[in-house]
Amino acid sequence: MIVVLGILAYLIGSLPLGYWAVRRLSHQEPRWASAYNLGLENALKQLGAGPLVLASSLDFLKGLLAVLLGRGWGLEGGLLLALLAYLGHLYPPPALTSGTTLRGRGGFVLLGILVGLSFAGLPYWATALPLVVAAAALVATGWMTLAGLSVVTLLALGVLGLGIAAWAKVAALALLGLALWRYKENIGRMLEGTEPRLGEPLPLPSEKQAVCAFMIHPLTLDDLFQSPRFRWFKPLVDRGWVSQSLLERFTALIRPMKNGELRGIKTADGREIRCYLISAPLLPHQITSNPELATQKAIQAARLAKELGCTVLGLGAFWSVVGEKGKRVQEAVPEIEITNGGAYTSGTVKAAIPGIIAHFGQTGRDLRQTTAAVVGANGVVAFGIARQIAPLVGKLILVGRNMERLEKSAESLRKNLERKGQVPDLVVTTDIAAIKEADLVFSATSDPQAVIFPEHVKPGAWIYDEGVPPDVHESVKKLPGVRVIPGGVVRPPGAMTGNLNLHFGEGAVPACLAETMILAAEGAFERKSLGGETKSENIQFFVERAEALGFKVVD
Repeated sequence: MIVVLGILAYLIGSLPLGYWAVRRLSHQEPRWASAYNLGLENALKQLGAGPLVLASSLDFLKGLLAVLLGRGWGLEGGLLLALLAYLGHLYPPPALTSGTTLRGRGGFVLLGILVGLSFAGLPYWATALPLVVAAAALVATGWMTLAGLSVVTLLALGVLGLGIAAWAKVAALALLGLALWRYKENIGRMLEGTEPRLGEPLPLPSEKQAVCAFMIHPLTLDDLFQSPRFRWFKPLVDRGWVSQSLLERFTALIRPMKNGELRGIKTADGREIRCYLISAPLLPHQITSNPELATQKAIQAARLAKELGCTVLGLGAFWSVVGEKGKRVQEAVPEIEITNGGAYTSGTVKAAIPGIIAHFGQTGRDLRQTTAAVVGANGVVAFGIARQIAPLVGKLILVGRNMERLEKSAESLRKNLERKGQVPDLVVTTDIAAIKEADLVFSATSDPQAVIFPEHVKPGAWIYDEGVPPDVHESVKKLPGVRVIPGGVVRPPGAMTGNLNLHFGEGAVPACLAETMILAAEGAFERKSLGGETKSENIQFFVERAEALGFKVVD
């Protein structure tokens, strides 16, 4: 009989009653107005009080009813049914959800379970204490997440002190474990101070306010440990108790999370831009070695960004090339706009190069007698640089990784220059050492490590480094007469603040992030950068709108 009741409890818990109610009454997708991500006030604004109260009540009744099924089996049976009901709520059969990802944490299900257990024999004090502490936690911190976790934590601890069967205590601990796992994102946001608080509504898009998100990743383990939710791993890794490979296997299981915010950005026309930083904690080599996993994470991040009320998600650093440079991500989540940031990145380069060329010429060197090199020429940005400087120099060396694609690109460039009668000596190679003869070097790769070292550089050369992270090793700057010019860095308008070090200097962001902000502010989503092609009119659009809004390229 208990087996039958267990199956019934699981099925009751798995019924997405609240989800169905919200869709029926509000005609909205509930996950786009999730109180667990947006906060209660914003969920009320978007859904209305009626659908939200009904959904919460139905979740409460699920937990209550599932536990009451086993009243005849006492507290021990009630705890087992409670575990199965919550398991059903978190992981329902696919047939009931039609493939929809349901992201509710089940706070009201847990509340219903607590009340139901009081009817099944849970002592009065073990029922009242979690409720009192949860209410106190909510009043003191404003975190509904902390209140919900207080209920299930004190319930489990209270059960451990009772004289019941050991397997029933294990069921209570398993219930707590499930809750902690499901609330892990909220716990991380509490550690970082970015969890929504009652009474502090998060921003939502409006005429005066643009809300966007940008996807980042740690470049190194030290970057990973910036986040309080992963910082406790550092001493374990440093002591050799946890290997890096084991840590990477663990972080590969983590869904994308909001772990930062950029605030204080105010455009020249008085509008505010708020940007959430979303990270899936994969290191660069994990992204490049497993493109399908990386694409899956980017799709999950897009859904999270939509749940956070954002209108656009930018893909930064190595995320910018996953899923056919964002195309597959956009197809999977059409409800939010996706950009890889290539247009404005190209725009900042296009704007910077004439100044660099002019200053280089002022040193007395003849451009027509100059050898230039472009590193990363298989990429869109780097090849755009090649097109821009080719008519100006005597010799141009194109360095890339794919020789076949490189030769095709060079042939296209050569034909275009022949029509204009401006053909330099073109050399294509996969050997970085070839840049040793170059007086001017332009680099724009996506390598996680530096690719240009002192042995590759001619004394007195100028190097424009567009790479993120930098392509030029720090030691190159010590060479006599060598000048390294950072590229693609933008200072947004206003007094920007954030809680993470993005490695672009105080108050500065990469151009791809600036493009995301501009898209959110202007709503010109037809200009977004997707795939490998970057239209010249879109590049010009971002250059012009950036200047009008107050964005400044850092020299």
